[in-house]
Amino acid sequence: MDTIAVLIPCYNESQTITKVVRDISAVLPEATVYVYDNNSTDGTGDLARAAGAVVRHEYRQGKGNVIRRMFREIDARCYLMLDGDDTYPVASAREMVDRVLERGADMVVGDRLSSTYFQENKRPFHNFGNSLVRTAINCLFHSDIKDIMTGYRAFSYQFVKTFPVLSGGFEIETEMTIHAVDRKMFVENVVVDYRDRPAGSESKLNTYSDGARVLMTIVRLFRVYCPLRFFGLLALLLAAVSAILFLPILLTYLDTGLVPRFPTLIVSGFIMVAALQSLFCGLLLDNMRQKDCRDFEFRLQQAHDSFERAADRT
Repeated sequence: MDTIAVLIPCYNESQTITKVVRDISAVLPEATVYVYDNNSTDGTGDLARAAGAVVRHEYRQGKGNVIRRMFREIDARCYLMLDGDDTYPVASAREMVDRVLERGADMVVGDRLSSTYFQENKRPFHNFGNSLVRTAINCLFHSDIKDIMTGYRAFSYQFVKTFPVLSGGFEIETEMTIHAVDRKMFVENVVVDYRDRPAGSESKLNTYSDGARVLMTIVRLFRVYCPLRFFGLLALLLAAVSAILFLPILLTYLDTGLVPRFPTLIVSGFIMVAALQSLFCGLLLDNMRQKDCRDFEFRLQQAHDSFERAADRT
């Protein structure tokens, strides 16, 4: 088991990967640096290996797929993940690692948005998207995470071995954040500097398509992690629509004793039935979620016991 494993997912980062590997090795000389090459065509893997990194491959395209393999294959007391594009200065790496090793944090978030991100990033829609996602998640999940989509994070062994990686792409950071908040893990924020990509280095993130996927991921995870709130809101909306359709019919009946619009009455009744079904669905799923939360605590304890056994062997 490594004491510190530095995880760098890469796709065509030949311009910057050598500098990133050397910089992080200088700051954390005791760490093992792993570069996972995700089908690069520009020699990224060879350059990383020459710089001293352990190079492995993930042939399914997508950052989520790379992280799934990283978390499955590597055992370490602390994991530090950063991108290979040299946008994260490594000066904060030691502090982030110490938060895990000494303070027992499960996830440390490298917070770009509280420092230089909005000045350095030249893509205004990215700035807007980051702010929107942060506000949405903190409101929906009652959290205080400063940067939801940062790729600069540190993790404990317990987090890595109990985190179910479901996403295949860039929405993986959103999934990590919601999982940590929902499972009441110890999350800390560390403000880090951010610098934009150097000239000639191209971002792999598509503002619109990947942004839409992130927003859909938030909705999906809100449904999964907060089913009573999700289906309760849906039930409230359906009940309101049903009441709006039914109220004029009721007033007409009270005034004249007649029901002139039977189709509308029938539709109103079906919508109210759907509202009740939604409410009961939320109640049922919430009970199942409570059981899953209890089971997760057992899995967390098993991961802790596994960590202790592995640490004793090393």
